[in-house]
Amino acid sequence: MQSMTGYGRSRVCRDGREMTIELKAVNHRFLDLSFRLPKNLAFLEDALRTRINQSNLRRGHLDVFVTYQNTRTDAREVRIDEALLKAFNHALKAADKQLSSYKRATVAEVLNISGALSVVQADEDAEAVTALALEAFDGAVEALVAMRNREGAHLAEDLLGNLSELAKLREQILVRAPSVPEEFRKRLNAQLEEWNVNSVDPQRVAQEVAIMADRCAIDEELSRLESHIAQFTDSVQNGSEVGRKLDFLLQEMNREVNTMGSKASDTQIAQYVVDAKCIIEKLREQVQNAV
Repeated sequence: MQSMTGYGRSRVCRDGREMTIELKAVNHRFLDLSFRLPKNLAFLEDALRTRINQSNLRRGHLDVFVTYQNTRTDAREVRIDEALLKAFNHALKAADKQLSSYKRATVAEVLNISGALSVVQADEDAEAVTALALEAFDGAVEALVAMRNREGAHLAEDLLGNLSELAKLREQILVRAPSVPEEFRKRLNAQLEEWNVNSVDPQRVAQEVAIMADRCAIDEELSRLESHIAQFTDSVQNGSEVGRKLDFLLQEMNREVNTMGSKASDTQIAQYVVDAKCIIEKLREQVQNAV
């Protein structure tokens, strides 16, 4: 079982190029991707998307941060804007009479003042940079998955702990349920005595108790809840991508518990139902972080 929360980082250096990729994953219903990378490396996004689709990442919001540094001698180009330089030279000649008393500007000063000299980033070798990025990405995914597995182990432990409490409440309801009709019989007889009703047909009382017992019977709900708990436990212990299945099972558990509360007509069972719904809500919040 994996958690959707995780972080992975990998750095790869080769031939004067340094690529660092960081992955940060948080909860999301589907796989949602966000890329932060240098503008001159925009071509990497398609390759990284393809790699992600080929990986085991299925759910979660994933932020992909790409940092790149090129220290090669061919990483930058020095360019001179000849048209601008010619225009600047023409202006200097036009002002030569007014500036004759000043020393003439050096080549370096002319280039600096005119802005005709610029150092620009050279076009990257897309194939080499892509290979470097994919290698760094694979390392980051490995670290991310390892953290997800660790977080998933803790999540599974918490889920099973809360599920155990839910199973105990189910057992308490199971023990309490058979006594509900008898409690109803006692209350009915007590009311009849209070009202001084002496000529009551015992069969009529028995019929009312039978109707009550049928109305408040929750055997099927208890049985289905037991089945859901067993499936939930097996999925947590043995499943991998189980988040959606667990969420569905919790919906069914909540449905069964609500039905018990509406049918049981018993104060003690009603309290057990409230406690069970609180646990199911805890489980629901935890399951939102399961892959």
